Amino acid sequence: MSEKGTKRREWIKSAAIVFLVILLLLTFFSQTIQNYSLPEVSTEYVQSGSISTKVRGSGVVQSGDPYNVMVKETRKVQSVAVRVGDKVSKGDVIFYLSAKDSTELEAAKETLRNAQESYDRALLNVDIDASIISEAQKDVSVQTYRDKISLYQKQIQAAQTEVDAAALAVSQWQNQIQALETQISITPENNADLTLEQKVLDTAKYELDLAKFNLTDKQNKVKELEAKIEVESAIPDNDAVVEDLQNQLIEANRAQAEAETSVDYYALELEKHQKAYDLKVASGNTDAILANLNNQLGTARSSLLHCQNTLTQKQEALDKITGEMNSYVSDITSAMNLSDLYNAVITARKEVEKLEAESAGSEVVAEIDGTISALNVAAGQETNSFDAMAVIQPEGQGYTMSFSVTADQAKVLKVGDKASVVNSWYYNDLNIVLDSIKPDRTDPQKKKVLNFVVTGDVAEGQSLNISVGQKNTNYDLVVPNNAVREDNNGKFLLQVEVKSSPLGNRYVATRVDVEVINSDDLHSAVRGALYGWEYVITNSTKPIEAGQLVRLKE
Repeated sequence: MSEKGTKRREWIKSAAIVFLVILLLLTFFSQTIQNYSLPEVSTEYVQSGSISTKVRGSGVVQSGDPYNVMVKETRKVQSVAVRVGDKVSKGDVIFYLSAKDSTELEAAKETLRNAQESYDRALLNVDIDASIISEAQKDVSVQTYRDKISLYQKQIQAAQTEVDAAALAVSQWQNQIQALETQISITPENNADLTLEQKVLDTAKYELDLAKFNLTDKQNKVKELEAKIEVESAIPDNDAVVEDLQNQLIEANRAQAEAETSVDYYALELEKHQKAYDLKVASGNTDAILANLNNQLGTARSSLLHCQNTLTQKQEALDKITGEMNSYVSDITSAMNLSDLYNAVITARKEVEKLEAESAGSEVVAEIDGTISALNVAAGQETNSFDAMAVIQPEGQGYTMSFSVTADQAKVLKVGDKASVVNSWYYNDLNIVLDSIKPDRTDPQKKKVLNFVVTGDVAEGQSLNISVGQKNTNYDLVVPNNAVREDNNGKFLLQVEVKSSPLGNRYVATRVDVEVINSDDLHSAVRGALYGWEYVITNSTKPIEAGQLVRLKE
């Protein structure tokens, strides 16, 4: 038993020693083990240096002054006589077109046929004066018709005034007859002398009738002026005439008011004398007075008959002139409709003649000397009036190209700077010069468009990579381009900071926000919380973030 216990204690002792040794080794190499799990980074110093202001970009070569070959009609292309790159002289055939009329010309001819048919049908269906048809074909202005209608309206107004006057006279004589008949019926058969009272009463009636007639005349004058103002106001540039008529209307209204006052006055006078007459009649009458009244009644009836005949004549004259105007208006309506149809024929005919004159015929030829730089239609396709069929680069004219850069890049360039093309050994006799610097419409505040003139052995549509500007500028803080990072908060660098520990140095990636002042193909000049000679991370084996431990590449 003693021997077994001794062996057991030795085994435990040995195991404890091995455990302690392993623990010591793990503790000693813990940092080394951890380092192998960290991202490995490459770094470079932040230091002063120079940045080349050379600006690089690419663009597509375009014709500097292209000539677009176009036709103003839709025609089918029969065949194409040239290829892209062919040189042509003025008058050389570029396209052969189908002999068929263009789509536009066919449509115009169809419109003309329809317009002519509509006009011919309308001409057969109208029954109006030949002179009016002639006026319609001469395209007489609407003002001509308006002037004649205005004349009719004035004649109708004058005739209506005469009818109204005749009607008033008939009414007055009817009232006079009624009054006489009433007077005769109520006059007693006695011997009272009413001669004076009858004379006074007759005078009062006459003065009242005269006042009423005067009022009617004034009212008709007002109506006539109002009608004239309405007619004249419709005529352009007629302000002076309208103003004069309005002044006359003011005076006519004043005269009408005075006439109304006069009628009221004489009506009261008649009433007063009628009462006096009635009072005298109550005391007696004579046969002579009745005879006089009957005599007046006969005269009044004769005058009424005359006035009624006059009224009939005046009404017939009014009806006649009104009928003439209505007939003329009807004819004018037909004539104006006919005129519209006739004008449609003329317009359609002019359009056909215009398209026939502008037709390109069966050949489309070059208008200038140059080189075919583009063919936009092929045999079997149709032309249109909006797109060029082909593009000719004029003889001796250069090409252009452009691309957009930042406003800061544009500041170091000037018009006239010469540019060099990448892989210049591939091109022969190529000259590229900066022609203008203009704001970029997509972002005028922050971007500029560089426009270049290109001459030499180059073709339209060719893409060129070029660089322009050679000036170097010194800066205090310069870093490799791959050291500059960017996120939603802006651009920054990851600086490596060293932290000491009992087990050795540790390296931490720290964020430093910066502003990029300038840059070239390899380096960027920055501004930020840096002093120079700091280590900044350029590459890493794993993605890293600020605050993360890293290990330096050996």
